[in-house]
Amino acid sequence: MNFVVEPSALKSGTVTVPGDKSISHRALMLGAIADGTTSVRGFLDGEDCLASLAALRAMGVNITRPEATELVVEGVGKAGLKVPAGALDMGNSGTAMRLFAGLLAGQSFSSELTGDASLSKRPMDRVVRPLSMMGASIQSSEGYPPLVIDGQSLHGLVYSMPVASAQVKSAILLAGLYATGEVVVHQPAITRDHTERMLTAMGVELRAGETQIIMPAGQGLKAIDIQVPADLSSAAFVILAAILSPDADVTIANVGVNPTRTGVIEILQSMGADIGIQNVRLFGEEPVADLTVRSSSLRGIDVDSAKVSLAIDEFPVLFIAAACARGKTSFSGIGELRVKESDRIAAMAEGLRALSVAVDETEDGAVVHGGKLYGGNVNSHGDHRIAMAFAVAGSVAEWAVRIDDTAAVDTSFPGFVESMRSLGLSISVEEESGAEPTS
Repeated sequence: MNFVVEPSALKSGTVTVPGDKSISHRALMLGAIADGTTSVRGFLDGEDCLASLAALRAMGVNITRPEATELVVEGVGKAGLKVPAGALDMGNSGTAMRLFAGLLAGQSFSSELTGDASLSKRPMDRVVRPLSMMGASIQSSEGYPPLVIDGQSLHGLVYSMPVASAQVKSAILLAGLYATGEVVVHQPAITRDHTERMLTAMGVELRAGETQIIMPAGQGLKAIDIQVPADLSSAAFVILAAILSPDADVTIANVGVNPTRTGVIEILQSMGADIGIQNVRLFGEEPVADLTVRSSSLRGIDVDSAKVSLAIDEFPVLFIAAACARGKTSFSGIGELRVKESDRIAAMAEGLRALSVAVDETEDGAVVHGGKLYGGNVNSHGDHRIAMAFAVAGSVAEWAVRIDDTAAVDTSFPGFVESMRSLGLSISVEEESGAEPTS
């Protein structure tokens, strides 16, 4: 599937985006091993989260769906998961694979985690290493999926993460629920804390600061009702489109504004973006707000590397913002982007050059020289965030932008095309290579 986007201006209005992917994964996993029944509203009905749902069902968890975005998870308790009949397919989801590695490391059975071609190229040693230090037995393919996990008795550990990663931290905490001793995790920078917040809501005692998390051993979880906020990572594409469009005033409702995730807002504001945060309240332990975004003139900046971990999934958006800004924008300390669904530094640089934007690429960063975007063909490399970022770029290009290989958009933002069309984006879809676009 490919996108074709014509230059187009957004209309003012109010829009919603799908539920938060990170929180949806965690609601499923923690609800599954809690005592009692967890109800989930606002669940992300996307392929990544559905892979987690299928895996838990394969291990004996009864999960019903009154609606696509509502779940009822009948928890089986910490010891209630059953041996799956076959390999558990994580699809395209690195979050699912790394978190399930932690969840399954301390079970009484063996399991295997597989994924698609893209996921099979993503490094897993970063999670295998600390789990092995806890006593886990995990075999990989030279550090890459599939993972074969032989459930073991686990013990606590003190671990300093070499790279800031919410996925690694969460895997250790999930494994720690099954460990005989205390778990202490030190992180080099702040990372998203959805796991800590949901564990706390489910009655788990832990002490969390900016750089250290401590979780005592021997704790169980109690089922709760969970309202999933709208995903800020998905909202970022609407934010960017509104900023770049003339005379737009767009409100995005019920967006998660967890302070470990708001780096993209802060960086865009430092570039001159008019983004208002209103009606802040809580969905359980998670802060949410309505975002009001108005057309803005952006300027190039040196992006603060301290904010990288707070915006790690939104850099495709920031690259497009930089391309449309006055002057140059410098990114540094973003080497982690090279091991996402694609090498996002290389993919964004390649795509921007295809639209006649100058980009100087380094090993852990890039300098984007802002100016005019021309039309052309862009390869998304099967990366959902690359595809959506360039779809927004097409709205302000001089002529049409065609983005190849966009099927993965459904992993995180089902309904992306319809949402953007509702705001006036001229986007059509080619269902297969060479097909006529449909509007």
